[in-house]
Amino acid sequence: MQKNKIKSLIHFHFIVFIFGFTAILGSLISISSLSLVWYRMLIAVMCLLIILPLLKKKLIIPKSLFFKLLFCGILISLHWVFFFKAIKASNVSITLSILSLGAFMTSFLEPLFYKKKIILYEVFLGLLVVLGTAIIFKTQFKYVEGIIYSLISVIFSVLFTLINGKLVGQASSYTISLYELLGGFITLSFILILSNDFNTELFVLKNNDFLWLLILGTICTAYAFVVSVDVMKHLSPYSLMLSINMEPIYGILLASLFLNESKNMSYQFYMGFSFIFLAVILNGILKIRQK
Repeated sequence: MQKNKIKSLIHFHFIVFIFGFTAILGSLISISSLSLVWYRMLIAVMCLLIILPLLKKKLIIPKSLFFKLLFCGILISLHWVFFFKAIKASNVSITLSILSLGAFMTSFLEPLFYKKKIILYEVFLGLLVVLGTAIIFKTQFKYVEGIIYSLISVIFSVLFTLINGKLVGQASSYTISLYELLGGFITLSFILILSNDFNTELFVLKNNDFLWLLILGTICTAYAFVVSVDVMKHLSPYSLMLSINMEPIYGILLASLFLNESKNMSYQFYMGFSFIFLAVILNGILKIRQK
């Protein structure tokens, strides 16, 4: 049992590392964020459908669950669209620092969503998060557009997490992932059609875009999206909290390594990010001790 937990923890850290790497791919891919996510979900859905006969999974689920999963797919697709818009309007480091708010906001809104009382230390940590965000916003005001996109992305991410948390036990991780990715793909297809962007230009890719999209859709989406759900079954909430909170760290380190972003970031940015990250970690520790 202990071996399974250690193996799952290592595996989950690898998944979180992959999630951090998606930000780098978003910076490298030249097409618009909407087209990027459309390709991401298309490739992921195709991968899951190709391996369907090998896994022998049953896709029949109750109609009510089907529509809930499609709705979650809409939320995650919009989260990704604004996530990549934020990267293109600012950079990876700014986007991931603001995205750190997601884990904290989820734990802060969870009592309201599940009708539980608000805890006082969460209010204090919330103020710490606001302080960190304010420092980043003030010192990186030239990236205000990217910061706003990041905040919108966080809202969709939090809604997805809260709603999806009630659905994960009602079907297999494969089935949940397939329907959610399919729901997002259909939604983005309609948006592209309505905006007159579903044309020949959508299928014209430059440079290494196809290679990066292939990696993004297969490894970073189809594989990571499904496996992360299974791995979570073997880990404690504390391990999950600390692991997920490493995504911004991995992403910012990768951005410094591959995109040389550290040269453009001031020490005030890292100070603001430290406040946010400290609040998220303390929140996870206090919550587990309370339980």
